[in-house]
Amino acid sequence: MTDLAPEPETESDSRQLPGDVAVWIFIFAELAVFGIMFIGFAVARSLDPATFHAGREALHPLIGLLNTIALITASYLVATAVHQLRNRRRGTQWRLWLAIGVSCIYTLGKLYEYVNLYSQGYNLGTDTFFMFYFFLTFFHFMHVILGQVILIVLAIKVGNGDYDGSDMNGMESGASYWHMVDLVWLVLFPMIYVLA
Repeated sequence: MTDLAPEPETESDSRQLPGDVAVWIFIFAELAVFGIMFIGFAVARSLDPATFHAGREALHPLIGLLNTIALITASYLVATAVHQLRNRRRGTQWRLWLAIGVSCIYTLGKLYEYVNLYSQGYNLGTDTFFMFYFFLTFFHFMHVILGQVILIVLAIKVGNGDYDGSDMNGMESGASYWHMVDLVWLVLFPMIYVLA
């Protein structure tokens, strides 16, 4: 009886999560926290739909839509930056800087919205809707800020030649975190601005 040689490993067999495993553990933990808050929001809305409907009427859905477009565009730019670096092509750094710039549309839009709502007397203590609105969106806002800092670090490292495509771990980890931030907003936006 002869031993069979092991079959060569195909690309699909060797696939793994992009980036570092520790980053994915952090991402899944953050998604779990957001998931719990989303469930809390849904339960509270089902118990008091009139308050949630009235609260939604005070929001600015066009700003929410603009923020959504900005984050999706930034994620596209980050994804293409990863692709460029992996294939050792030029254009990685400017795509990252552009993603940061585009994501600032979200940052400014959210700050404008907060100032506008506060000036009208809305805050965490107004009612259940605004408690969830401010808590959820500010928690997400802080994740966006962290994501922007990560993208700045990635852009600087690419510019310094620290990331040249030979090791994608750092780049993929940062990009994965950014895409998580975008994914959370894609749930938050319709949940708060459309369905409440």
